Amino acid sequence: MLTHNIQIRVRYGETDQMGYVYYGNYAQYFEMGRVEWLRNLGLSYKRMEDSGIMLPVLNLNIDYKNPAKYDDLLTLKTTLLKKPSVRIEFGFEVYNQNEELLTIGYASLVFIDMKRNRPTRAPDYIIKKVTPLFD
Repeated sequence: MLTHNIQIRVRYGETDQMGYVYYGNYAQYFEMGRVEWLRNLGLSYKRMEDSGIMLPVLNLNIDYKNPAKYDDLLTLKTTLLKKPSVRIEFGFEVYNQNEELLTIGYASLVFIDMKRNRPTRAPDYIIKKVTPLFD
């Protein structure tokens, strides 16, 4: 499964004075999507970090189509775009409860060896899990 969906209920504190989701919150939504995408495959950020690998964001792009509003039930679709190497790339789509496309995003993250503080290849256990998704 290259795509995994989660639902997010917009909380009042995530909105601005106009009642729209504050633009900066989408980065957190996308993080939730990535974490749950990995968890769905039996992988976790915590396990990676415990094994000495961190995964900081290298690039984040967001294209806002329509605003999400307080109490909307959002569906966040997270898609692995290609087989990871030193980087892992995800695409995102956010829909409201009426299935209207609200936001499109892209994130590129880099695997970092925490001991050397240098980029490194994706761990073998991740490659092993995602390779069948591309066959």
